[in-house]
Amino acid sequence: MRTWGPLAAVSLGTFMLLLDVTIVIVALPDMAAALHASLSDLQWVIDGYALALAALLLGVGAAADVFGRRRLNVIGTALFAVASLGC
Repeated sequence: MRTWGPLAAVSLGTFMLLLDVTIVIVALPDMAAALHASLSDLQWVIDGYALALAALLLGVGAAADVFGRRRLNVIGTALFAVASLGC
């Protein structure tokens, strides 16, 4: 279990991220219809998601060096799950 635990944790986080991106992409046609948005406007939804992820990765990577990778992975996964459920 010692070797499978970290793999399972990282796989769970990756799965949650891909699921969330898929949900955003599936929702784009409804967003376009409701907001009368063009394709270039909708591109900002995807770009904003990617930019927010990249910005958070830099800060969380530095914090993981200070507070521990496991602790921040558990906290980050829990916060991501709660935020995804809230949306």
